[in-house]
Amino acid sequence: MVSELSTLIHNLVLDNPVPAKDLAKAIGKPYSTLLREVNPYDTGAKLGAETLLQIMMQTGDTKPLEYMAGKLGYSLVSIRNDAPHVTPGAFQGQVAGMSASSAMEDRQAGEMERRV
Repeated sequence: MVSELSTLIHNLVLDNPVPAKDLAKAIGKPYSTLLREVNPYDTGAKLGAETLLQIMMQTGDTKPLEYMAGKLGYSLVSIRNDAPHVTPGAFQGQVAGMSASSAMEDRQAGEMERRV
């Protein structure tokens, strides 16, 4: 069974403005290795988190991260003024009016209080 995330990443590598060969070169991987790692039907190769981060940085596409955040009940908010890509259902469970940085500060404050 092919996961939705695997398919999303595979499509990101193949269907973005940066050609897959150029993307592979930019992240320092052989083209064939990159295609094998993102192939949802190849169970022998795995895509590492660092490589996924490089793919998102090079393409400017954060859909895989948005998908993962949504599955965990979080939302992804850009700290830049540009709007993030929207994955259907990714923003379920978002706390209205709370930015990612204020949520992080609240979490850190709560952890500090528990330690005291």
